[in-house]
Amino acid sequence: MSPRPAVMSWSSGKDSMMALQLARQDPALEVRALFSTFNESAARVAVHGTQRDVARAQAGALGLPLIEVDLPFPCPNEVYEARVGAAAAALRDEGVLDWVFGDLFLEDIRAYREARLSPLGLRAHFPLWGRQTAALAREMLTAGIDARIVTLDPSRLSAALCGARFDAAFLDALPDTVDPCGEHGEFHTVVADGPGFARPLALCRGETVMREGFVYTDFALQEA
Repeated sequence: MSPRPAVMSWSSGKDSMMALQLARQDPALEVRALFSTFNESAARVAVHGTQRDVARAQAGALGLPLIEVDLPFPCPNEVYEARVGAAAAALRDEGVLDWVFGDLFLEDIRAYREARLSPLGLRAHFPLWGRQTAALAREMLTAGIDARIVTLDPSRLSAALCGARFDAAFLDALPDTVDPCGEHGEFHTVVADGPGFARPLALCRGETVMREGFVYTDFALQEA
């Protein structure tokens, strides 16, 4: 049986990277593209704040096209569902029936994704689902994922950690109340290298700012 064409929901961070790696190892799937939503005015990946050029460079290093859906900010849910739904329907019409997500254990998010995809005849896959996150975080490091902290909730962990490398030292510094993979929104990352990258990205650290209660550290592609 031929593998089914799939698309990877791409946040630009470590969970997407690890889920993509596992999906690529699944003989039943063939990941053909990455899919990201962007703040249309800031040209940044939604939530993570990753620059569009960085996300495009990630896709290029992985040898996959990047499907980009722009969203207003703030984005009403009906606008989100209309634009993402239209993109999903277009992919379905091209024969892509499977979507891969990097979610770990939040049942409401999984249920929402499945509820939105099912009416379109699309199947959702969660390669990381149910994994023990402390072990998974270390497994990400062993797999060669090189990531930086791009945003964090300063009410949950020190603002000084924003911009830090996602490594053993970072994990060791986390309070016991913070999920090691940041699954409750404590922090998000951007990947500079990982399994399947043809070459690592040279990322240059920029300014750190506070926006709407969250700390963000900017990373840009280093100029040649």
